[in-house]
Amino acid sequence: MGSFLHLPQGHQVTLRADPSQPSRCALAHTSVSLSKVPTNAILPALSAGNAFRALKETTMADRFDCDNCKESLYGRKYIQSNDSPYCIPCYDSLFSNTCDECKELIGHDARELFYEDRHYHEHCFRCFRCDRSLADEPFTSQDNALLCNDCYCNEFSSKCVACDKIVMPGTRKLEYSGSTWHEGCFICHSCEQPIGSKSFIPDKDEHYCVPCYEEKFTPRCTRCKKALSKGGVTYRDEPWHKECFVCTSCETQLAGQHFTSRDERPYCIKCFSSLYAKKCEACSKPITGFGGGKYISFEDRQWHQSCFTCSQCSVSLVGAGFFPNGDKILCRDCNSNL
Repeated sequence: MGSFLHLPQGHQVTLRADPSQPSRCALAHTSVSLSKVPTNAILPALSAGNAFRALKETTMADRFDCDNCKESLYGRKYIQSNDSPYCIPCYDSLFSNTCDECKELIGHDARELFYEDRHYHEHCFRCFRCDRSLADEPFTSQDNALLCNDCYCNEFSSKCVACDKIVMPGTRKLEYSGSTWHEGCFICHSCEQPIGSKSFIPDKDEHYCVPCYEEKFTPRCTRCKKALSKGGVTYRDEPWHKECFVCTSCETQLAGQHFTSRDERPYCIKCFSSLYAKKCEACSKPITGFGGGKYISFEDRQWHQSCFTCSQCSVSLVGAGFFPNGDKILCRDCNSNL
């Protein structure tokens, strides 16, 4: 007896031999094919001469009877099973299976299918919904009901949100946020190429591959004009890569550092002081004003607060009156002693 193997949805079944019964079915790899009991299993009626020759190894008194009903098999067809002969009615009653659909016996001369320990006449093996024969069709089982591939897909398979067609069982699909796509329908909204298993970025109801999203939406560095995929700094409302935001003079990275600007270009403190800061009249070092430092300005000259002292006695002149004397500045006492 043949049997169906339960396979994943949409796949066809394969029939295998059941050693407990005479072979009555055979199945190709991807479709069902049926055959009756092999002809050598149903033996012809015996004539008197044939009977004598068949039984000559026993005694002349031996009878050739059905192993079940004990009626003589001379002149009748019979089936040999497990070395015992049976008349056709006894064989059917003893060994035939009951069709799971119509509940009638499946006779020795009928074509039989079985699937998960359930047996069917060939004409009873049909789709529960559309009544289509499943003998040579892929099928599946849902709640013990047999369904052809089309009926199963119409009832239970999801639809692709892009093309509105059924996603057939066994085909590759993609699922995201509760929606399903055929693999070839899940494409980038910009370049329209399949995204497949690659990374993508959703934007409302649209999906983009990473290169297209960066091209379309990602801010671009003010200096190198390339997309900022992560991180970066903002200066004057403009985006920069951290490695691109550098001092205009020495190109030291300025991210996380104190800096200033001139003509809208950034400079580190050291370069700005060297290039543009005014020099202290006393020590000739740059006066930057950074870090809360104060300085004194008089006419076109500037001093660090700590350098603003009397040129004669070095007393601090901060907050006190002073007298210019050429390139010098004097306190009140030193000026009076002149």
